[in-house]
Amino acid sequence: MRVILYTGKGGVGKTSMAAATAVSAAASGKRTIVVSTDAAHSLGDSFDLELKNEPSKIRENLWAQEISALFSAEKSWGKVREYLSALLISQNIKDITSEELVVFPGLEELFSLMEILNHCKEGGYDIVIVDCAPTGETLRMLSFPDVLRWWLEKIFPVQRTLVKIARPLSKPLLGVPLPGDDTLDSIAELFQQIREMHELLTDQDVTSVRIVVNPEKMVIREAERSFMYLNLYGFNTDAVIVNRLLPSVDLGQYFEKWGELQHTYLQYIKDQFSPIPIFTVPLFMEEVIGFSALEKMGSECFGKNSPEQFYFRGQSQKICHDNHGYVLELALPFVKKGDVSLSQKGDELTVRVGDYKRNILLPRKLLGRDAVGARLDDGVLKIKFGSLKKDNQ
Repeated sequence: MRVILYTGKGGVGKTSMAAATAVSAAASGKRTIVVSTDAAHSLGDSFDLELKNEPSKIRENLWAQEISALFSAEKSWGKVREYLSALLISQNIKDITSEELVVFPGLEELFSLMEILNHCKEGGYDIVIVDCAPTGETLRMLSFPDVLRWWLEKIFPVQRTLVKIARPLSKPLLGVPLPGDDTLDSIAELFQQIREMHELLTDQDVTSVRIVVNPEKMVIREAERSFMYLNLYGFNTDAVIVNRLLPSVDLGQYFEKWGELQHTYLQYIKDQFSPIPIFTVPLFMEEVIGFSALEKMGSECFGKNSPEQFYFRGQSQKICHDNHGYVLELALPFVKKGDVSLSQKGDELTVRVGDYKRNILLPRKLLGRDAVGARLDDGVLKIKFGSLKKDNQ
C-alpha cells in the first residue's frame, strides 16, 4: 500500500498534479485511486468528468472519487447524530435539522480521512493519492488525529465512566438524556479509527506528503511554513514540485523579467528545501484538462521515474545521547526562535509553533526526566532532558 498526499496554496495546481500522478501510476499497471478531500472539488474538472462520492472507474487501473463530508459523516457519526437529535428535541429546540448536527466545524476533514483509511484497510488499491484542500485546511486535517488522540487517551475514559454513573439520574433531575452505550461505543470506535489513521499517515514506509508550489514569493513562504508544520506533526515530505515554470528561452520583453525572477526563486527553493528532491513542471501552452494533458504533465514531472516511489525519507524526530544526558531532536525547518514555546506536564511534552501545537508522549528512554533546556540549531529543535528522577529509578 502507498499513500501520497498533495497539498499547497490554493491555485498552485495541486489538483492537476495529483490527477497526473494517478494517471501515470495507473499506466504502470498499479491499481490506483485518486480522491479529493477539498470541499470545493475540482478533481472531476481535471479529468473533464463528473465524479461522485463513491469511487468511479474512469480508466484501466484508475478510480477517482470526490468525497462528500456529509455522506462520510453520516456513516461514521450516525449514533452520535441520533443522540444529539434526541437531546435537542428534549429541550424543544426544533430549528436545527439533523443534517446540521452531522458535521461540526473542523470535522469535515476528519470524516474525509476516514474514507482514505477505509480504502487502505480494504486493500482494493495499490496506491491512494489524495488531492487535499489548500494548505491551512490540510494542516488542520492532518493535525486533527493527533489532537483527538489526546482526548482518547486522557479524557474519554473518565467521561465515559461519569456518564454511566450519572445516566440513571439525568432524565429526572437534569431533564436531559445522557448518551447510551451504543453512542459511547460509536465514539470509542471513531477514536480507534483516529488512532489507526494517525499511525497510517505517519508511517514513513507507506505515506508521504508532496508540496506543490509556484515560483512566487508568497507561495514559497507558505510552502516553507507548511513544510515546518508537517515536520512538527511527524509527516514525511518526500518531494516539492515547482509548477508553471516559464522556460529558459527567449520569452520576449514582457515575460523576460518574469522568467528571470522565476528561475531565481527556483534556485532559492532548491537551496532552502534541500535535501528534499525538487521536481519542475513547465507552464503549458494550454489548460491541463483531460487525460492527454495529464499524461504530459506526469511525464514532464517524473520522467522515467515511478511516480509512486519514495523520493526522500527524513527522520523528523530522534533521541541522541551524550555525556551530558539525552536530547530529543525535532526537525523544524524555517522556524524562528521566538515562534517556539515548550511546556511539560509529567511525561507529556507540548511543543507550540505559532497557532499549532503538538502533544508528544515521551518515549520510554525519556520517561521520568524533565526538559531542562532547548535550542534551535539549523532548523532542528534540540530539547535537553535532565537526570532520571529518584522515584523513577
